[in-house]
Amino acid sequence: MIRIKRLDHVQICIPVGKEEEARAFYTDLLGFTEIEKPNSLKGNGGLWYKVGDVELHIGVENREGYNSKSHPAFEVEDVFGARRYLEEHGVPTQDEKPIPGVIRFSFRDPFQNRIEFLQKVSCLDE
Repeated sequence: MIRIKRLDHVQICIPVGKEEEARAFYTDLLGFTEIEKPNSLKGNGGLWYKVGDVELHIGVENREGYNSKSHPAFEVEDVFGARRYLEEHGVPTQDEKPIPGVIRFSFRDPFQNRIEFLQKVSCLDE
């Protein structure tokens, strides 16, 4: 039997050479903490972030015509405030299908990676 301990990291991708644009979105707008990649991987391009106790790895690849529904989902403390913040900064958001006990929405980063923000609530809070 395989026993999973926890989610370690999620990897998404951006076009080659777009690290500074990614940094403006993930570091400056979302406030994620960039961490140093291992020396053995630095030549591959991309960025790594620490988000809570999970890492977000952003690799580089040819993204032409690609719009996946794969995504990382981050639990936030104030889902309504997070959505308002993104929309005030020109990031379109989208409602997601309801899940009992979860308020959630998604958005796309500048490279069309889908990202979900969610907040777990008791059924009385919905």
